[in-house]
Amino acid sequence: MNTQHRILWPGAVVGAVVLMAGACSGNAGGSERTGTDDCVRVVDEETGETGKDCLPLAPENDRVDLTEPTFTHPTPITNPLHPTSEVDQVVMGGQADGEVFRTEVSTLPGSKTITFDDRTVQALIQQYVAFADGRIHEVALDWYAQADDGSVWYLGENVFNYDDGVVADTEGTWQAGRDGAPAAMIMPAHPEKGDVYRPENLPGVVFEEVTVREVDQTVDGPYGKVEGAMTVRELHMDGSTEDKTFAPGYGEFSTGNAGGDLEAVSLAVPTDSQQGPLPRELAALERAAQAAQDGEVTDADLGAVQGAWSAYRDSDAVPKLLDRQMSRDLDTLDEAVAAKDDEEALGAALRVAQNTSDLRLRHEPVRTVDLDRFALWARQLGIDAGAGDEGAVAGDVTSLELVWERLKDEAPRAEAAAVTADLREAREAADRKDVTAAGQLAPSLAEEIAALKG
Repeated sequence: MNTQHRILWPGAVVGAVVLMAGACSGNAGGSERTGTDDCVRVVDEETGETGKDCLPLAPENDRVDLTEPTFTHPTPITNPLHPTSEVDQVVMGGQADGEVFRTEVSTLPGSKTITFDDRTVQALIQQYVAFADGRIHEVALDWYAQADDGSVWYLGENVFNYDDGVVADTEGTWQAGRDGAPAAMIMPAHPEKGDVYRPENLPGVVFEEVTVREVDQTVDGPYGKVEGAMTVRELHMDGSTEDKTFAPGYGEFSTGNAGGDLEAVSLAVPTDSQQGPLPRELAALERAAQAAQDGEVTDADLGAVQGAWSAYRDSDAVPKLLDRQMSRDLDTLDEAVAAKDDEEALGAALRVAQNTSDLRLRHEPVRTVDLDRFALWARQLGIDAGAGDEGAVAGDVTSLELVWERLKDEAPRAEAAAVTADLREAREAADRKDVTAAGQLAPSLAEEIAALKG
């Protein structure tokens, strides 16, 4: 899982920080300096203003990221606590500011060439896609490389923050070798209690300092106990801190806590994969969820989904977080149908369909599930175009493009060209706010992806 993303919501200001060597005689938050000569100024996230106080940085002699890494074979990554080592795709869920929060994190094919410090390194690419209330909220392409000693280094990211389906800003974008940005350690080779490292270290753009609090912990995973976990505390540029857990087979396991903002693993594959065919109860839930998503949600649609969900829960072990999210979304759907609130009902139906696709990851290959996610967004494109919702249409096209990035390299050339051409046309229509033209492409996109499913 992506280790540096925080839950950012529209209107939040990500300010700059100022690094001044030996220039700070004050203290941060009333606490004394920790012995480092650097001063990273505290920034107010609401106003973006840089204050006079310094962040309470750890002593420099606690840092394990001050050595020069050597990258002989930077990909693939084998460090067990980094998400790219054992995970093809992870789904995370939770809440922030009372909103439903869900992410899909996937390793993309290929690599990115990054030049810094007069050397060139091939970096693995991870795609991070965050949804708020089921709609596109943040996208990042993150670049990682493993050093010869087993530590993993973060070489930058392209960030796109969305508001009503369109890019609002690219706050947080950086790349090693540009504007003085260094490569930044994101996971030590063999972390120990008290280790300190900076996953982002470009004051003025991004900054985080991590302190390892415990290692060799046992945590409750989606399907049982997970050993060898690590807990850390992350210091942010506004002076706030956040606790995180990392676990083998998952990478970033949880951020925050159940009582407040939370982002935690719902399911990761292949870690949580199970041999055997898709359970018939889950197949029935998939059909019911799709019927509810496809149009105006009726009492019959609601009853079918609720019945299918109940049958599936009785037949299979469901991770607690996914259980909670599905139950919450079904409650919302129930209330919306009773209130005849069609907009709320369709939003809840979309989230129910997304949750169902997540459950299928346990039983089916990632590619199979992603093909159906593409079909899900093609259906949603038609629905939102029919409603004349420009922002939703733009977001639907983006969601289609992101899933296609995960699929296109394995598609036959002719079929891939057809999907790519239709997506390009849909993007052009969405950008000029022609929802009718964008929606007219939904059936052909659905047909093309169905052909790829065979």
